[in-house]
Amino acid sequence: MELSRAMPPVLAAGLDSRSLLLESPVLRRTGHIVEEKATARALLEAASQGRTRLVVLGSLLPDMTLVEAVRRLRIARTRHVSILALVTFEDPPDIERLALAAGANAVLRRPLDPARLDLWMAKLLSVPRRVEARIPVQGQVIGSPRTTPGGHFFGLSRNLSINGMLLASPTPLSDHPEVELEFTLPEGATFLRALGRVVRDAGEIAWPYLGYGVEFLFLPPDSLEAIARLVTGGRLLGAQAPKIHSTLRREAWIYEILEPVPLSEGWQSEIRRAPRNEWRPGHSGPFYVVEGSSQEETLAEARAFVHRHG
Repeated sequence: MELSRAMPPVLAAGLDSRSLLLESPVLRRTGHIVEEKATARALLEAASQGRTRLVVLGSLLPDMTLVEAVRRLRIARTRHVSILALVTFEDPPDIERLALAAGANAVLRRPLDPARLDLWMAKLLSVPRRVEARIPVQGQVIGSPRTTPGGHFFGLSRNLSINGMLLASPTPLSDHPEVELEFTLPEGATFLRALGRVVRDAGEIAWPYLGYGVEFLFLPPDSLEAIARLVTGGRLLGAQAPKIHSTLRREAWIYEILEPVPLSEGWQSEIRRAPRNEWRPGHSGPFYVVEGSSQEETLAEARAFVHRHG
C-alpha cells in the first residue's frame, strides 16, 4: 500500500519551499507534494478549503507577520491543520514564544538540526492521520505548574481526547508551562491524573474564563483507559492508546511498531524509532504511519517499511 496516494499537499509560505524537500527526508519518503504560496492570504484560503493538514510558515511573508498568520489560521476554519513555523537567526528572540502562543504546533530556528526537523515533520504529518476522538466533557480540574511549587489553579475541562483537553480556568497560565493535572469525568467518583503542557491560548473560551489547549505528555494507565472508554463510547477499549507490538533493530536504530488501531476503513499502525544507544521502551520518537485493510496486513506493511528504510 502506498500512503502518498491522494494525500493532501503540504502548504508553505514565507520561505523557499524547495529547501523543505532537501532538509526533510520524511517528505521525500512519504511522497508529499509541497505547494508554495506567495502570500499568507493565499495560504489561508487554500488551508480553509481543506486542502492540507500541514502548513509550514516562514517569516518572509509580504502581507502579514508570521505570528499574525498563525493566529489567523487558528481562528479560521482550519482546526484540522498542524502548523510548523521555521524562523531565522535574524528574527526577534521572542518569536518562538509568540508563535506558539498564537497556535503553532512547533517553532524551529535556523540553522536547523536536520534530525529534529525530520522528527517534527514525521510527527505533524502523522497526527492528523491518527484516529482522534474528541468529545465535549465538562469536569472539574485541579492543576499545578511544575515550575511553581505549591501553586495551584482550578478550572473546567471543555472537551477531551487521549491527546489532551481544552481547559477553562480563571487563572492566567503564562509561558505555556508543564502542568500536573487532576480531573474528573462525567459521573466519575475519583480524580484522574495527567502530566500535560499548555500549548496554546484558546480564544474560543468565553469570559470569565481563560482558555488553554493542553497536550498530554503522560497519562497513567488507569487514566488513559478511562478516557479511551469515554471517547469511544465503551468500544474497543484501549484502541486509542496503542501498545508496542514488536521491536526491530536496524543498524544504529531501534524501531517500535505499535499495535494497529482501527480507522473508518481499514487499520493503521505507527512506527517509532530512536538511536540504539538512547533507546528506552516506549520513549521513541514518531517516524512513520502505515495502513492496511486488516491488522495482519498493517503489521506486515510496517515490518516491510522498516526493512526497506531502516
